[in-house]
Amino acid sequence: MHLIVGLGNPGGQYAGNRHNVGFMALDAIAEDWRLGPWKKRFQGQTAEGMVETAKGPRKVLLLKPETYYNEAGRAVAEAARFYKIEPENILVFHDELDLAPGKFRLKTGGGHAGNNGLRSTKAHIQGEFKRGRIGIGHPGDKNQVTHWVLGDFSKAEGVWLSPLLDAIARSFPLIVEDNDDAFQTKVTHLAPAP
Repeated sequence: MHLIVGLGNPGGQYAGNRHNVGFMALDAIAEDWRLGPWKKRFQGQTAEGMVETAKGPRKVLLLKPETYYNEAGRAVAEAARFYKIEPENILVFHDELDLAPGKFRLKTGGGHAGNNGLRSTKAHIQGEFKRGRIGIGHPGDKNQVTHWVLGDFSKAEGVWLSPLLDAIARSFPLIVEDNDDAFQTKVTHLAPAP
């Protein structure tokens, strides 16, 4: 089983925030692959089901922690322990300030680069998990970062955001069959950065 996590903050007031792009990615995957319904479990919202891959059907659990962004690791660890999911089968989608808007990079391991959701997850998961880094760009001034990530995506950003979320969902079977390079390539091909 694969555990797919989206980082974000619960509640309607945060739904359109750049910080919630991880939740948005999971919503796109759940809709595309008819996973669910969403249920309250593991200190979050979960949806599960089977995804057909070239290597046969694979079971996946989607998790949107409701612990708020900075404490996401608690929910991730609870779900991973329950299902005995190893770190290499965990993928966390999150916003990435250090990538230009619309860029996507898949990475295994590494530091948290000041991302408190990743910091929390690393503190609760022993081992290296995968990260789906969704570029939101940097506001240019470190004093503006909080306002930037907690601000909503603009209509203009929708030009790249919708195609990127769609590309992640359409490419999803590749990641659950552990074909990381093909997943990265297909997402980039289907949704080239603006």
